[in-house]
Amino acid sequence: MTTFKKSKNLLSISADSKTIKGEKIGYLTGILYLAPANTTKYNTCSMAHKAQCAVACLYSAGRGAFNSVQQSRIDKTLYFFEARAEFMDQLVKNVQSLIKKAYAKKLDPLVRLNGTSDIRWETIPVTIDGVPYANIFEAFPTVQFYDYTKDANRKDLPVNYDLTFSYSGVSTFAPYVQKAQSKGMRMAVVFRKIENIPLSFKGIRVVSGDNSDVRHLDDQGVIVGLYAKGAAKRDNTGFVVN
Repeated sequence: MTTFKKSKNLLSISADSKTIKGEKIGYLTGILYLAPANTTKYNTCSMAHKAQCAVACLYSAGRGAFNSVQQSRIDKTLYFFEARAEFMDQLVKNVQSLIKKAYAKKLDPLVRLNGTSDIRWETIPVTIDGVPYANIFEAFPTVQFYDYTKDANRKDLPVNYDLTFSYSGVSTFAPYVQKAQSKGMRMAVVFRKIENIPLSFKGIRVVSGDNSDVRHLDDQGVIVGLYAKGAAKRDNTGFVVN
């Protein structure tokens, strides 16, 4: 087993400008950041190769550019894969703490588990006080969870788990984009610069994705326009749209 630090604070709460903006519309957001794709020996993003998004990943944006932050995310990833039951126990405690903080501020708790990963959390069971649950969403039915995903095949999701499909324009990923479109999924698209964000993309209405990260309030079937940050500014694979 690999040596790693077991963090007691798995969720980053209002730690970036977009989630802070979410507080203005009534939400306190906690995000779990793991190490993306093949950063460790465990692949946390099954579609990263086909979407060619690993290099441009938001892993390098903002605070993620610091070595200490990246090491923390690696430790959390190893914790998740190598001490799963203990990790889930800690995650439950952190969600409970977020709920208390949110209510104290008269805000609604909002949780994103795939800050820089793409794990199928709906398949991961959790036990609280001896009571087994199919997943963490079932354990906290009154809490809204959300994520971005490049996996268009996810289905039978809990009602309190909202997904936004993450677009990539590389040819190997085209079938998955088509599937997401056929399902009417909301789709996030990263454009090169903020001034490049159009009013429509592929004939679909574009809404701003940088006003906040409260995605579940957006309509399904729209394009969520984002602009490149971190290493994504230099991406030329097709993941970032010019």
